[in-house]
Amino acid sequence: MQRNATTRYPILLVHGLFGFERIGHFELFHDVKSVLKAAGCRLFVPHLSTTHDNEIRGEQLLSQIACVLRGTGAKKVNLIGHSQGALAARYAAALAPDVVASVTSVSGPNHGSELADFLRKALIPGKLPEAVAQNVATQFADLLSLLSGSVTLPSNALAALNALTTVGVGQFNDKFPQGLPQTWGGHGAEQVNGVRYYSWSGVVAQSRLSALDPIQATCRVLSQYFTTEPQQNDGFVGRFSSHLGQVIRSDYPMDHLASLRRSAGTNATSPDPIELYFEHARRLRAADL
Repeated sequence: MQRNATTRYPILLVHGLFGFERIGHFELFHDVKSVLKAAGCRLFVPHLSTTHDNEIRGEQLLSQIACVLRGTGAKKVNLIGHSQGALAARYAAALAPDVVASVTSVSGPNHGSELADFLRKALIPGKLPEAVAQNVATQFADLLSLLSGSVTLPSNALAALNALTTVGVGQFNDKFPQGLPQTWGGHGAEQVNGVRYYSWSGVVAQSRLSALDPIQATCRVLSQYFTTEPQQNDGFVGRFSSHLGQVIRSDYPMDHLASLRRSAGTNATSPDPIELYFEHARRLRAADL
């Protein structure tokens, strides 16, 4: 029996840093798209710069929202942003709330990333390490764009890193505070200017360690660089840093990238990360979004 989660408005899945739609037969949102399309949702994956700051990527998203509205005849869209994609979605909703029905942050660094802080401090401004790091990251981003066959968009790895630090996101939040909690670890306003805000994320320390999943192992190593939330992060983003609007849950036992895919080490007692998207589509449907 087919499960119905058809939303009133189309859903845009917004990728984060180094994200893409497809390389060869591999799709970043493959499992998510399969489940939501089977449930009757209209889905789109916008092309954004693989590396750039939040506002540049937000402007690109606004342009593609306009294309989706023209192509579908819809009045609004639902934005689900993974990682940095959540910040682009927030920017679009802040500037054009009339065309955004909802913003959902999945593992989004809504108060910045301590990992980005660590990397930023490790680079010496204006010296060789910074130049080398930017060159390598930019070439990698350009390679991803080439392999994915997407339209070439500007990339700036250093701008992306600066935009993901706690200082960089703090400056972003000063301009675009919609949906942010007033207290650390709390919930934010669930609706601002007619836009509904939601979020969910995970904690890698609570996930079941699997030798079959090298990505999870990497996230566990990276989690050691967090000082504010040392045991409460997904390897890239702190638990409370991810909070936005209605916090569905921020301690799912999964790492930063597991919120996009089914891990090789997933067991019967762990939540299915892809099922969370189906449940959320039903949530949006119930809210007439």
